Amino acid sequence: MDDHCGKVKAILMDEEILQKAVEEQVTQDQSGRLAVADGIHFHEILKLRLDYRNILMIDHLWEFTSLARLDMNNNLIEKIEGLERLGNLKWLNLSFNRIEKIEGLESLRKLEVLNLSNNRISVIEKMDGLEKLTHFCIANNLLGQLDNVLYLRKFKNLFTLNLFGNPVSKENDYKIFIAGYFPTLMCLDYRLLDQKTKNEASIKYHYVLEEMRHEELQMQQDDQAEQSQKAGLKLHTDAFVEFLNGPCLFKSMFKDDPEADKLHLVPGVAHLLQTFEHQTVELCTQLFEIGLAEHKRRETEVNSFFIGQTQAVTDYQQKALQTLANFEQQHNTRMRELQQLSDPDLLKVKINHCNDEINQLCNSLMTLEFQLVSLLEDILEKFDITISDMVGNFSETVQGIFTQCRDLEDKYHEKVCAIAEATLEKVAKESLEEDMPDDIKMLFTDRDTVMSALTTGHDNHLLQINGRETQLVTRVNAWKVALIKGIHDKELKQNRMRISDIHRYVDHLREQLEELQ
Repeated sequence: MDDHCGKVKAILMDEEILQKAVEEQVTQDQSGRLAVADGIHFHEILKLRLDYRNILMIDHLWEFTSLARLDMNNNLIEKIEGLERLGNLKWLNLSFNRIEKIEGLESLRKLEVLNLSNNRISVIEKMDGLEKLTHFCIANNLLGQLDNVLYLRKFKNLFTLNLFGNPVSKENDYKIFIAGYFPTLMCLDYRLLDQKTKNEASIKYHYVLEEMRHEELQMQQDDQAEQSQKAGLKLHTDAFVEFLNGPCLFKSMFKDDPEADKLHLVPGVAHLLQTFEHQTVELCTQLFEIGLAEHKRRETEVNSFFIGQTQAVTDYQQKALQTLANFEQQHNTRMRELQQLSDPDLLKVKINHCNDEINQLCNSLMTLEFQLVSLLEDILEKFDITISDMVGNFSETVQGIFTQCRDLEDKYHEKVCAIAEATLEKVAKESLEEDMPDDIKMLFTDRDTVMSALTTGHDNHLLQINGRETQLVTRVNAWKVALIKGIHDKELKQNRMRISDIHRYVDHLREQLEELQ
């Protein structure tokens, strides 16, 4: 390919090219439907062929969110990119291009078939997210390290592998090596792996494989533990109570306070501090558990709303499709009659009648749309009230618990100040009964320094408590506002799209009539 590609003009991928490619694929019966008449929605397209078009760069695919198969083989592509929105892709063919690196596949978690044959790739890498991969073709590339192929062992569903034409495929033990390290592989380089080869490979690599399996199992367990930890943290963050299930808040209150560390060595303060920590952690844990329960309630309410919203739209679509079906049946009959008429006056009368019917269809569809919008607005208004009440009640609970935390801090500060006053007096009179480090005694020779340190610490503690309270309440309210706005904006956009579809379809029908005139 490379010998003649340089002489061919490279094409930049844009919406015009995509529109043309999609139109070539859309069948005749689809083109007459409301959803695609005179305008195709890219987000509904499931398959897209863009092969043999001299395309230089993958671009403008962000609307193809439903795409399951993409063929871009035999182009001039140098980099894998622009696939971020194709989360439903199951088949990707980028063979016969100029790609040098495997990259840009992170979002393709449903991908099952990947063809990168006849490119310039030297390393298998950056495919970690392709957990469902079953077929991988990377023939006729520049893979030179057989050990690099072991990267593919993580794909437990892989049963077809094509490495033909790479330097690695010319090594003596190549076939046995692959059969040994990939015991579930069915096909290698276009051929079935026979049982004799598998048995020979199993014997040769038995001990190495056992050790590797043990290492992989340990890595898998570590990864699962890490993923579980991340999932837990995400849940806690979504509930706005992350790090409240322990002493995190309490420790942040006493962080970077050297004077406080000295004061805690004063007899009687350590016990107070321990009690204070225990009570604060208890309150934080209580808030944490309430936060998770409230998050679950909010999530249930949100899911219930979306189910109701989806049902309303589905009912509308069924009524709209029924209205369309009834109209099209009669309209097709009328169109056949019009095509047979030769009398101009009669033709004009019939066309006017058809236009009236089209106007009636438009009014019917617009009435249905208005009813849907009114229903969705009612559903959203009720949901807004419910979710606002939930957020408001949770915020009040949060503020109540943080008020208790401040009360604990005030009481702790008051008691520590009393102990400090007594200690200052004993040091001044040299009547200390307990042994105390010299630097602590020295500190208690200066009353202003001691009381200033206590006041500063108290202010810092309250600052930490107030900051966490403000953060939590602000975030939960911001979440509510963003949720309602997002739903409203999406409904508005879909409403405009449906109205646009209606007008496009009606215009299409009127153009058909104009052609008869």
